[in-house]
Amino acid sequence: MRMFKILALVAGLGLSSLAMADEAKVAAAADLKFAFDELKVLFEKKHPEHKLEMIMGSSGKFKHQIENGAPFDVYFSADVEFPKALVASGHAVAPVTTYAFGRVVLWSAKHDATKLTLEDLPKDTFRKVAIAAPDHAPYGLRAKESLQHAKVWDKIEGKMVYGENIAHTAQLIETQAADIGIIALSLAINDKLKSKGGYYLIPAEFHEPLEQAYVITKHGENNKAAHAFAEFMRSEDARKVMRRYGFLLPGETVE
Repeated sequence: MRMFKILALVAGLGLSSLAMADEAKVAAAADLKFAFDELKVLFEKKHPEHKLEMIMGSSGKFKHQIENGAPFDVYFSADVEFPKALVASGHAVAPVTTYAFGRVVLWSAKHDATKLTLEDLPKDTFRKVAIAAPDHAPYGLRAKESLQHAKVWDKIEGKMVYGENIAHTAQLIETQAADIGIIALSLAINDKLKSKGGYYLIPAEFHEPLEQAYVITKHGENNKAAHAFAEFMRSEDARKVMRRYGFLLPGETVE
């Protein structure tokens, strides 16, 4: 009888532990791809009771999917306005938390972008120029704004090719389906792409700020892993990883 009570207690503790564990589906902007590869491992090491499933893609498309009932628990957007809209419509729960400010760069696997500027893009050397689709990808919209600021958009619009998101845009340039293009700094400084070409950092004043924010969705309101990951993103360990990928973090300024 005593052994039975002990086994029952152990089983009860196991069920209690299991009840406290969760798996969170994280919808994240594609510029976070390499940073989140690291952060997922780091988070799950620190929180072995929780698991994360990372789904990377277009911020705008994720917003529409969440509005239509997609079962994401946390949403990391490259544009702060998208999470704000989800809170306003009741599809996410406040607060909306800014986690980083992004930058855009001119990058090529075929040409030395470190010696180029946006004003070079109308040249015949560049037959195809890639950016993410401006209608749903924040990095694509900032790329378009930068090209308009440099007064070259009208000159090169006919040779533009559009990526589904910023990671797909980088892939188009990496495979030389496009000669050159504008991608996220966080992708260009990853070892994989850094080894294939340098970049030109587009001045921040060329475009509106890329304020990026996350929010817990209505679906994830009671998901412990979702809340734990949101809290983890405010930790110094997470901030160190984000800094290494070129993100400017809340409370910090450009040196």
